[in-house]
Amino acid sequence: MTLRYAYYGDDFTGSTDVLEQLAEGGVPAVLFLRTPDTALRARFPDVRAIGLAGDSRSRSPEWMDGHLPAALEALSDGALVHYKTCSTFDSSARTGSIGRAMDIGLRRFGGKAAILVGAPHLRRYVAFGNLFAAAGDTVYRIDRHPTMSRHPVTPMHEADLVRHLAAQTAARIALASLEAIHGGTAGRAFDDEDADAILFDGVTMNDLAIAGDIMLSRRVRFAVGSSGVTRAMVLAWRAVGAIDTEAPSRPASTQDRMLVISGSCSPVTGRQIARGTASGYVAIRADVPALLRGEAAEEDRLVREAVTALAEGGRGVVHSAEGPLDTNAAAAGELLGIALGRVAGSAVRQTGLRRILFAGGDTSSHGVAQLGIDALTWAARIEPGAPLVRAHASDPEIDGLELVLKGGQMGGEDFFETVRRGG
Repeated sequence: MTLRYAYYGDDFTGSTDVLEQLAEGGVPAVLFLRTPDTALRARFPDVRAIGLAGDSRSRSPEWMDGHLPAALEALSDGALVHYKTCSTFDSSARTGSIGRAMDIGLRRFGGKAAILVGAPHLRRYVAFGNLFAAAGDTVYRIDRHPTMSRHPVTPMHEADLVRHLAAQTAARIALASLEAIHGGTAGRAFDDEDADAILFDGVTMNDLAIAGDIMLSRRVRFAVGSSGVTRAMVLAWRAVGAIDTEAPSRPASTQDRMLVISGSCSPVTGRQIARGTASGYVAIRADVPALLRGEAAEEDRLVREAVTALAEGGRGVVHSAEGPLDTNAAAAGELLGIALGRVAGSAVRQTGLRRILFAGGDTSSHGVAQLGIDALTWAARIEPGAPLVRAHASDPEIDGLELVLKGGQMGGEDFFETVRRGG
């Protein structure tokens, strides 16, 4: 069966966001957590889309040169291959370079790449090439966003995405502006011989539908951007009758017990931790320097306290920070995520826990990788961009585990309880 769509997620949270868009769009999909061999692919014979969850958002251009070509090759049987980025597009020339990833994709697939970052379902908007993102009730230009303009690793100091990418790639980027989209001329950008990639504005779902139609009619092979790319393609497929209009509806159950693992230093997650502890979650503060030194005793302590919290009250949150001003909030990335992932795995195996929430992009990417999961499939809707997913693993204690992988900016203040209750 031909794959309609394949994608590489530059972190795990964004990878499940695309999985949700596909599932809700009526496109059966699976997200692999390792490059799938023939046997693993054969376990999911009916899917029409596949993803590969990665961690390139926290990697160097040299790492990308060494790893992304093989990853994209493994996805090359998709009619469209999507390099999935965060909808805030935060990146730099040295860390998570979206420009370098685009260069690698252009070399592999040829033609012109499509860039689509706007995701109205996540309150992310691109107008005349400039990115805007919501924080609470307010929409900010990304270089004035209260969190993303001060991101500890990749602060966004430039809202013009063409200028932002110019620091990461020599590829020539043309803009399909709102005027062109609304005037019916956006497709002409693909006729620009001097352009290597086309950046689409996107403020409304209709803007995405038009972009998707152009990408489909132009047979674009490679795209870069947020889950707005996925939504655009779902709308285009529906318009031509290529997929059913009815999406699956699966309510999630309520769980008596849940553990939260957080390496996020976002103020949004900080408020969620405060609300969670006020509503019965036992807060277990990690000694980040000890974890980064590889001290097994600290991991053991966190596991013991998590197991006790789950036994006594059914709810716990292991966290490294409580907001952006915390002294432990400096970027720890991979090492912290790996340590917290080991804590999560031990707690799950000791308690038989069936649902867990990871908060933070690096925590999710590096932490979930410690659980020995082969693949994830969509289970139920929780909140846009943070669905409930189900693990497929050879380890029976991990197989069937339900997870939500949330970026730092995702969710309302009562998000922990929303996840535990199943929506």
